[in-house]
Amino acid sequence: MGLKVYINGELYETEDARISVYDHGLLYGDGVFEGIRVYNGKIFRCKEHIDRLFASARAIALEMPMTRDEVAEAMRHTLDANGLTDAYIRLLVTRGIGTLGLDPYECTNPQVIIITDSLALYPPEYYEKGLELVTVPTVRNHPNAVNPRIKSMNYLNNILAKIECLQAGVTEAVMLNKEGYVAECTGDNIFIVKDGKLLTPPAHAGILEGITRGVVMELAREAGIEALEKDMTRFDLYVADECFLTGTAAEIIPVVRIDSRDIGDGKPGPTTLKLLEMFRDRTTNATG
Repeated sequence: MGLKVYINGELYETEDARISVYDHGLLYGDGVFEGIRVYNGKIFRCKEHIDRLFASARAIALEMPMTRDEVAEAMRHTLDANGLTDAYIRLLVTRGIGTLGLDPYECTNPQVIIITDSLALYPPEYYEKGLELVTVPTVRNHPNAVNPRIKSMNYLNNILAKIECLQAGVTEAVMLNKEGYVAECTGDNIFIVKDGKLLTPPAHAGILEGITRGVVMELAREAGIEALEKDMTRFDLYVADECFLTGTAAEIIPVVRIDSRDIGDGKPGPTTLKLLEMFRDRTTNATG
């Protein structure tokens, strides 16, 4: 038997999990989602993820059909049904069934979909040796067009950047905003270490404020490392002592080369490795 998928209160076998072709989530990417990790049977930062989901929904005027507690319980129910204790959750809420027109008020019955599965975004050797990045031409969405703080189902901006970095022969891209400042990567936030300080782009640079990003800043302060939000250019990346990415799926992954330039000594740095160790300790002892 395969894994079961939750749709609107019911569990379906994967091959039977379906939504209407008239759903605006399919037709227009009209919906919101979260990617969430589960460690030792505990949903990591469950409240923060659900709060962000509800904030994204409100931002696009999507009325959530469930309460926060009901969403949390539905995720646990799906995990239990699949016998998963270390997993990745993809939680989606679509606008629902509508017409071929754009009008969202013609849509009814928003779809709440929960997919649970295992996930390894990068091979283990990337955590040991580090990633190489390139800067790509596709810029981050302007915050006044589609605000990147909304975790919407329309990820075409990120996908275009992903295509560009894959065509360049690397697995991840640095995306700039329209002013030329560093924003984030296609699916992860970016950090550098410079002169003992931890720096990361601020929200106004056009980033999604990642849950893992927030955890890493907490860990840095616990370790006595000054953690700051700062506008950065590619020059700042090139001359950094260390660089790493953060994300729910990626966790913390070192970066050792950007645009054919070695970062630091071209190996994962001590601050990165310390934060990765602290993060893994935090998730090993996760309480939800």
